[in-house]
Amino acid sequence: MANACPSHDGARRGRFPDLALAMLLAGLAAVAAACLSGAYPARPAQVAAVLGRAVGLPLAAPADPALAAVVLDLRLWRAVLAYGVGAALAVAGGVFQGVLRNPLADPFTLGVSGGAAFGAALSLTLGLAATSGRLFATPACALLGGGAALAGVLALSRLSGGLRRETVVLSGIIAATFLSALLSLVKALNEESVAGIVFWIMGGLQGRGKAELALFLPCFAVGLLLIRLYIRELDILLLGETQARQLGVPAGRARVALLAGASLLTAGAVAVSGVIGFVGLIAPHACRRLSGAEHGTLLPQSALCGGALLVASDVLSRVILPDGAELPVGVVTALLGGPFFCFLLLSGGRGDRA
Repeated sequence: MANACPSHDGARRGRFPDLALAMLLAGLAAVAAACLSGAYPARPAQVAAVLGRAVGLPLAAPADPALAAVVLDLRLWRAVLAYGVGAALAVAGGVFQGVLRNPLADPFTLGVSGGAAFGAALSLTLGLAATSGRLFATPACALLGGGAALAGVLALSRLSGGLRRETVVLSGIIAATFLSALLSLVKALNEESVAGIVFWIMGGLQGRGKAELALFLPCFAVGLLLIRLYIRELDILLLGETQARQLGVPAGRARVALLAGASLLTAGAVAVSGVIGFVGLIAPHACRRLSGAEHGTLLPQSALCGGALLVASDVLSRVILPDGAELPVGVVTALLGGPFFCFLLLSGGRGDRA
């Protein structure tokens, strides 16, 4: 029995290339479906011609030049942004679960999503979006709100006994509850901004594209770099505080760097798409069951899974309602993620008892 778990984990790690390739292909298929979906009609052959010419393939020009603009300038960039946001949320969820050793941890745990949502809501309420331009003011306020939330959580955790897992989680719960109350207060005091705030909280990619992607990518790159620098320490932190220190790992510094990286990914995602739930919870869970808990394989696979999941959810948000109406993609991820997470939880519990 003692050797069963290592061999089983080794077998799962051996499947990583095949699983990663399958998820990558699923993501590409979802992006292709996103280029087809929308109010403007398009046939697969027309979209293939547009995409082929965009990468330099000698294909015939599409009959409708307007379709090329719709596919390349609107749908494709929106799909790429959705893939990046999904990947960021999934990686952040995997890091939070590892650092906090809590399988229910996700980008909402430390109040980072709530802080970003509050920053965006404050921007909408104060009219900064109208005066400075919605493209930059609201995402910038969301980033500042997410960063301030993380700084508050870390400061409160230090004051209450140090950066231990328990104090970080409790500080995050306090911050998330307080920010939720502030968000409700902002909505109550300014009814004119309620619609915009609610849309932001529900999460959506409507109207997002190349410009938002340019704002998101720096946060994505820096967040991934911080996590990559401490990915070995992330595996060791799973052993516990005492074991990590015995192995010479600076647990406090590693924990702060990993939380900062994951929070930057979360804040960047919320800044451009609003609050989208369940992706950061479901993707790491599903990948952990398939390829094990080693973060060197878990996080890349979670990124591929989260990206494909969010693009597919965005496609569903555009085709469920008639006449070109769209659902907020956060609603779709919640509808898909809730039952799926219940299945994972129940099946995992039966496996543990066995």
